[in-house]
Amino acid sequence: MSEQPNKTPRVYTRSGDGGMTSLSSGRRVRKTEAHIVACGDLDELNSFIGLLACEAEGSERAALRDIQRRLLDAGGCVAGFFPARERFDGSETGELEARIDRLQAAADRREGRLVLPGGCRCAALSHVCRSVCRRAERSVCAAEEGEEFSPLRSFLNRLSDYFFVLALFFNHFHDLKEIKWEKDTRS
Repeated sequence: MSEQPNKTPRVYTRSGDGGMTSLSSGRRVRKTEAHIVACGDLDELNSFIGLLACEAEGSERAALRDIQRRLLDAGGCVAGFFPARERFDGSETGELEARIDRLQAAADRREGRLVLPGGCRCAALSHVCRSVCRRAERSVCAAEEGEEFSPLRSFLNRLSDYFFVLALFFNHFHDLKEIKWEKDTRS
């Protein structure tokens, strides 16, 4: 029997059915191994950013798409396909800081760090991205042995700040006030 020349390759391999997967080195590890968990958290963050990008407009949508590309690089670094310092040199963190400064100035907000997540849909999605980003950052730290993910850690740390300020910006754009957290004084 001859092989079909234009047959689409299957997406599934069945090789992970037993709870194992492969690192870039080919070594088989449990799917609960720290590097695999970190890759999954980065992928989840990327998916939520994709959802936010569908709702956002203009330059913020373009910025979010760029961040998504960087997160694919981050996953490749954590999986061992290339060193983090090859893809993250600190300039991307500086770009995020500049974007944060511009958004904060545009929103003209000096909110404290404790606001209730919500507001408009884009702000609420930004808060989801912020919290998932924090988890991804913790996972990357757990997977790290030494300092190989140092520039990636800085990027993820700043990225969560970006999502916080982005939420403030979206609420400002929609003329919504943040709901500040206040200590419950009831006894």
